[in-house]
Amino acid sequence: MRPSTPRETTLGELRTSGHVQRSVKAEIRHNLLARLRSGEPRFPGILGFDDTVLPHLERALLAGHDLVLLGERGQGKTRLIRTLGGLLDEWTPVVAGCEINDHPYDPVCVRCRRLAAEKGDDLPVAWKHRDERYGEKLATPDTSVGDLIGDVDPIKVAEGRTLGDPETVHYGLVPRTNRGIFSINELPDLAERIQVALLNVLEERDVQIRGYALRLPLDVLLVASANPEDYTNRGRIITPLKDRFGAEIRTHYPLELDAELDLIRQEAHFADLGGQPAEVPDHLIEVIGRFTRLVRDSTAVDSRSGVSARFALAGAETVAAGAVRRAALTGEERAVARVCDLPAVVPSLMGKVEFEVSDEGREQEVLEHLLRRAVAETYRRTLGAADLSGLLDKFDSGERVESGELVAAAELLRRIGQVPGLAKIMERLGMTGESPGQAAAALEFALEGLFLTRRLSKDVSEGRADGTATYRT
Repeated sequence: MRPSTPRETTLGELRTSGHVQRSVKAEIRHNLLARLRSGEPRFPGILGFDDTVLPHLERALLAGHDLVLLGERGQGKTRLIRTLGGLLDEWTPVVAGCEINDHPYDPVCVRCRRLAAEKGDDLPVAWKHRDERYGEKLATPDTSVGDLIGDVDPIKVAEGRTLGDPETVHYGLVPRTNRGIFSINELPDLAERIQVALLNVLEERDVQIRGYALRLPLDVLLVASANPEDYTNRGRIITPLKDRFGAEIRTHYPLELDAELDLIRQEAHFADLGGQPAEVPDHLIEVIGRFTRLVRDSTAVDSRSGVSARFALAGAETVAAGAVRRAALTGEERAVARVCDLPAVVPSLMGKVEFEVSDEGREQEVLEHLLRRAVAETYRRTLGAADLSGLLDKFDSGERVESGELVAAAELLRRIGQVPGLAKIMERLGMTGESPGQAAAALEFALEGLFLTRRLSKDVSEGRADGTATYRT
């Protein structure tokens, strides 16, 4: 909930209040320094960049630089850019009705200068919240100069104004974000002639529209994102535009597994799948995180395209959805994800990965192998040193246990029977509850780990979509 709007409604009242005019970059510098001194979070929700990206970003903002974030897809560039608005002042005054947010102390457009001359201290003042001072445009090849900078408004001309009248201009997105932050995502996708239109914005801080004798000194922080492959002299970016940005900052995928897992827990949506909350145990989140990292590092995957953080999030959400589906079909009260929900991740995520030409046709085989590796690595870390003799003893007399996506937790527990040491297994997996769903998830993970370490065998039913598997000696 926003705090109440300041009370000043005229220029005279604003002067009396002692308000001090500051540029956008000065606002950001002041508020960033205040957060640095107090220890408050500067960029809420941003994970894994604390010791790498954020120090560079803070230096660029303190220096008052326009900047470009360079990184492969799904590295959180847009998410990071959107947090910058939180460094603006909570409220800022504007001339009421101004299309480009002129400050009442120093209006720059023709309309506001005329109004200031007429009304003096009675010039009407409105207030803009910082959420309204952020603008964004995804660069596309069809983006025009009019979209970003502005163009002649034919309706105003039809009303009788002359073409030489600056008030016939319809302002584009950049002037409308005056005294704010404007972001251009995927900057190299702009046509070169559109990139040229940004040169004045970045250096002279003004705009030119169709030859008008119009100078609008803009007060804006311009931030862009780009893929490093495109942001080169051989890419789709003009050198003079690169030169005008004050800082280039490289982003990256999470460097450590813990950061990957924290990102999944923060961003994945498990709570509202069909109105039923789904529980994804920590060991399965770890499997998804390890799987994502293995795919990124695989020689079969095109490293230039990257493997987005959205890959991991979609995988975790697919696993959760499988648990919800099972609960709905079997009547379970709680939806708890299990190992049997993992195979569905491969076909659903295949389209998110660009493979090397030499591995075309092997996409599913590659991902299934890497998923098994992720399960095995997680098993070794969590249960590799655990005493699983109580579970293995169940198979001494040729017993078989059939599991699958449509086998309810209570039914799986009945098929396995009582397992000595189950509490220790659950404790090692970080499970503190005592629900049948959690117990079934722990035991099925242990069975899969024993299979992957060749202590059990597993038969998978071919041609069935429910993931039916039979564990045996």
